[in-house]
Amino acid sequence: MSSPSEASPSPASPPAAGVEQFGYKQELRRSLSFTDLLIYGLIFMVPIAPFGIFGSVFQASGGMVALVYIIGMVAMAFTALSYSEMAKAFPMAGSVYTYAGRGIAAPVGFLAGWVILLDYVLVPSLLYLIASAAMASFVPAIPIWAWLIGFIVLNTVVNYLGIEMTARLNKIMLVAELIVLAIFLVIGVVALAHGKGHGGGLTPLFDSSTFSWSLVFGAVSVAVLSFLGFDGISMLAEETRENTRRLGRSMIAALGLAGVLFVVQTWVAALLVPNRADLIANGDPAGSAFYDTAEYAGGHWLSVLTAVATAIAWGFANSLVAQAATSRLLFAMARDKQLPSFLGKIHPTRKVPVNATFLVAAVSLALGLYMNSRDDGISLLTTLVNFGAMTAFLALHVSVVVHYLVRQRSRDWWRHLVAPVIGFLILLYVVINANIAAQAVGLSWLAVGVVILIGSYLLGRRPTLSGINTEVNE
Repeated sequence: MSSPSEASPSPASPPAAGVEQFGYKQELRRSLSFTDLLIYGLIFMVPIAPFGIFGSVFQASGGMVALVYIIGMVAMAFTALSYSEMAKAFPMAGSVYTYAGRGIAAPVGFLAGWVILLDYVLVPSLLYLIASAAMASFVPAIPIWAWLIGFIVLNTVVNYLGIEMTARLNKIMLVAELIVLAIFLVIGVVALAHGKGHGGGLTPLFDSSTFSWSLVFGAVSVAVLSFLGFDGISMLAEETRENTRRLGRSMIAALGLAGVLFVVQTWVAALLVPNRADLIANGDPAGSAFYDTAEYAGGHWLSVLTAVATAIAWGFANSLVAQAATSRLLFAMARDKQLPSFLGKIHPTRKVPVNATFLVAAVSLALGLYMNSRDDGISLLTTLVNFGAMTAFLALHVSVVVHYLVRQRSRDWWRHLVAPVIGFLILLYVVINANIAAQAVGLSWLAVGVVILIGSYLLGRRPTLSGINTEVNE
């Protein structure tokens, strides 16, 4: 239970369960509200995320971009339900690492954490690189590497100052992104009303000339990048003053709100694409399809506005929370001695995992500079990011069934069997239809994790979790 010095909610809303019952010390500061969690999740997903990958998703889906985002939202909704259930059982930082480790077994947790680490480590680098490239295109006097360093230093300082500072800036950035999105939607609808649309009004949802399930689910494996982030809320389980039920609800609410925004903006944009056939045939190597569409709808100023907003949203707002989430994952694994112990150090006054925060910044800088030196740097990183998360989500769904149905003998068939099984099957199909390069690298990364795990056993360092037999009283 929380100490008297923490938040004092009403009897109907019990305080967030403490980590002491699992053998840990409460070191992170509990200060975040439900609203903070909701905004954190929305910022992590980026309400205008489709701006940056619109052309890629449009081509991959044969123009049915709204359908792809709807399927992605449904798939992630089942995953959010599983996150919500496991957050109630194990209200700790670590996300899938914690849930699979405690819900199934510690070695499985290590592998799940190792796999999702691929996603969490690469995401900040990808975001910084995309944003830096976008800013350099507008201010060519400042090279990409300089923008990259600037974004990383700024975000590291903000995260070092504490989670409250991050939460305050999140609110400002969310309002700014929603204003830009509203401007685009109003101008886009007006343009459609004036006859600038192409194709039927339902083609973004279904086009018989291009439709196939394998095509659509292959596109989902790209579009799901926009949804990654709602799960990052679970990383803040030890920094929220809310109870665990509201933690889970914040994930579901953030996912639902973001999903609606994604579908609406891509539906409008898909109807306004000036060269639909050309985009499907040749793709969007420059990543400018959405900005070209915005210019067609409202003029060059709208193209610049949406592009700059994307750069700032990805390079500052999204990267800020991505760095925070990644540092919490490293902290959780280091606390269990499954990563070097120095990553588990908490700053005595800031109450943040300071060494993990600095390591994420260093890795993001190194990867960003390296990928910037490659012609295919952005596309290569994009293909790698999603595989780790979706594979780890598979383990999450299994952990719900094992923990609740097998161990707890739950008879809540919907939440503890049907929903996780449906979520598992949808994600499995998406993973199977994912980019071949992403599959190869992702499986190679998993193989490295297996080798490390085997080495740990041979050295007598079998993965263990503190208080593993302790159950949460619900």
